[in-house]
Amino acid sequence: MAKQVKKQNQNKIVPIVVIITAIIVIVCIVAAIANNTKKDSNKPGQNTVQDKPEDKTPNPSESSTAEETISKCYADIVIKDYGTITVELDGKSAPLTVQNFVSLAKDGFYNGLTFHRIIEGFMMQGGDPEGTGMGGSGQTIPGEFIANGYNNQLSHTRGAISMARSNNYNSASSQFFIVHQDYPSLDGQYAVFGYVTEGIEVVDAVCTDAQPVDGNGSIAPDAQPVITSITIRDEE
Repeated sequence: MAKQVKKQNQNKIVPIVVIITAIIVIVCIVAAIANNTKKDSNKPGQNTVQDKPEDKTPNPSESSTAEETISKCYADIVIKDYGTITVELDGKSAPLTVQNFVSLAKDGFYNGLTFHRIIEGFMMQGGDPEGTGMGGSGQTIPGEFIANGYNNQLSHTRGAISMARSNNYNSASSQFFIVHQDYPSLDGQYAVFGYVTEGIEVVDAVCTDAQPVDGNGSIAPDAQPVITSITIRDEE
């Protein structure tokens, strides 16, 4: 009789052990997913497309013609109530990106748009006509960064200006971001195309004043800093 009771107890223990093990495994999986989601939130990007990166890597040699290439120029980004951020654009490291940005600026595309996403210690992102992170200029360009086959060695150090994109490597359009503090984890994955030469204190002020309404850095529409104008010139 004692052996039968012992055997019955063992039979009860086995299912309990299996259930506890399954619960532990599920908890670990949920924790891992939550951790990855938290890491991904600190990435500049548009929310319009969630495609996987394209398998075909563009040929960098076909990225720009000699006539289109802009070796170096400057952009004065005037932000209402804050001042001017002057950026030196590097057309040698990111020719298509600079050409796209310069063309949009000269057309007045950015005038009146806003910085809709700001995270202090990370970056300030703007250039979306919808002010939500969902819009663009209607055209896209290839991402000129190492992961996409382009030899762009520029780093996301304090004051870098870089292009926002979705998960699709070739989805950059009009949205750009200015790095508040060094963020090297973005290197090789986003196209840096210049650096702030004057007005870094304006970047500091905008990022410090920002009051995001969520963990993604979204700024309420009526609180988004306004881009009065972006002027392109050849000399500093």
